[in-house]
Amino acid sequence: MSGRFGRSPAVCFLLGLPRSGTTLLAHLLQHHPDIVAPPEPWLMLAVEAFGRVDQRHPAGGSLIEAATSEFLGRIDSTIPSRAFADAAYDQYLAQAGKRIILDKTPRYWMALEFLESVYPEAPHILLMRNPYAIAASLKSTWGVPLRAESSHPVSVSSLVDLMLRLPDGIITSLADLVLGLPKLAAHRTRPRTQFVQYELFVAHPDEEIRRLLRGLGCDPAAVASAGMRQADYLRSSSFGDRKILERNAVDQSSVKAWQSQLSVEEMQTVTDLVGAELLLELGYEQELVHAQQAGVLDRGGEVTELYRQVFRTWWDLRSSKAGALSGPPHAGEPVHTMAAQLQQTLLASEADRAAGLDGIRNSEAAIEMLRGEVARLERILNIR
Repeated sequence: MSGRFGRSPAVCFLLGLPRSGTTLLAHLLQHHPDIVAPPEPWLMLAVEAFGRVDQRHPAGGSLIEAATSEFLGRIDSTIPSRAFADAAYDQYLAQAGKRIILDKTPRYWMALEFLESVYPEAPHILLMRNPYAIAASLKSTWGVPLRAESSHPVSVSSLVDLMLRLPDGIITSLADLVLGLPKLAAHRTRPRTQFVQYELFVAHPDEEIRRLLRGLGCDPAAVASAGMRQADYLRSSSFGDRKILERNAVDQSSVKAWQSQLSVEEMQTVTDLVGAELLLELGYEQELVHAQQAGVLDRGGEVTELYRQVFRTWWDLRSSKAGALSGPPHAGEPVHTMAAQLQQTLLASEADRAAGLDGIRNSEAAIEMLRGEVARLERILNIR
C-alpha cells in the first residue's frame, strides 16, 4: 500500500459496463473466503461528487458547492477522500470478516481518473463483453430503445429531441456504450489490471476465476469450483443483476442470443455508436462480420466520433458543467426545459439566482451546439 495514505483496507475495483456480466463475476469471486463483494457500492462516485448537492437544498446548492470547492482547493483533497473511503471499506470488511473488498460498480468508467488519484495502488479487474450483446441485454432487460420510431437509428434524425425527452437513465445507458466503452478499452493497459473477456469467462469459469484469484494474491485452492451457490445477499439489495438468482450454473447461452434479439436496424445503431474500429480492437471481428452479413454498413470512424461528440455535449449539459441547474427531472418531462429552469431560478436565493440565469444561457448554447453536431452527422449519413 502507498505510504502516502498509511494502512488501508485491501480494495479491488471490478470495472465493466452495465449488462456486461460484472454481477456474475463478482458473485463467483466472493466464493473465496478472503473476498467480500457488496452488490454495487457506487461509493467512489459519491465521494468524487462531494460538495455537489441539489439546488433545492435550503442552504443554497451553489453556495455549498462553491464553499467546499474553495476549502478543499487549498489542500490535497485526495487525502480526505481516501480517508472517508478507507473508513467505509474498513467497516464493511470488519463486519464481513473478510480481507479483500471487491467494489463492483459498473459506472466507475465515469470516474477512472479519480479512482487512480485516490487509490493508485489498487488492483483492477476489467470485464469486457461483446457490445452487441450488451445492447441486446439493455433492450430486453431495461427496455432501452435502440432505434427511433422511424426507420432511422435512434441517434440520427431526432437525437437532440430524444435526448431532451427521454428519461436520463435511458440516455445514460446509451452513453455507457458511446463514451464508457472507449474509456474502459483504453484502461486495459493500466498496470495492476487484469483483463477478462466475458465470452471466455463463461466458457471456462473455473480457469478464469483461478487466474483472477492468483492475481489478487488469494489461494485458488480455497474455492472448489465456480458454481453458482446462494446469492441471497442480492435479494435484500436494489442493485446487481437479479437474473443470477435464477441461475443454477454458468453457461454460454447468452453469448449468441443477441443475434436473434437485435434487428438489422438495431445492429446498425450499435455499430454506428461503438464503431467498427473499436469492435475489431476488442476482438469482436466475428460479431462485426455477422452484423455486416445481415446488412449492417460500416459508416466510418468519422460518424462514430460525431456520435461521441453529441453525447459529450449532452453529458456536459446534464452534468451541469455548462452551468445548468441540477436536480433530476420527473419521468416524461423534458430534461432541460427553459420553464423548469426559470421556475427553479425564481425559487432560489439571490446568489443561486445569478448562477441559475447563467446556467440557462449556457444551457441554451450547449443545446444549440448539440443540434449543430447532429445536423452535421445527418449530412454525412445522407451522403452515404
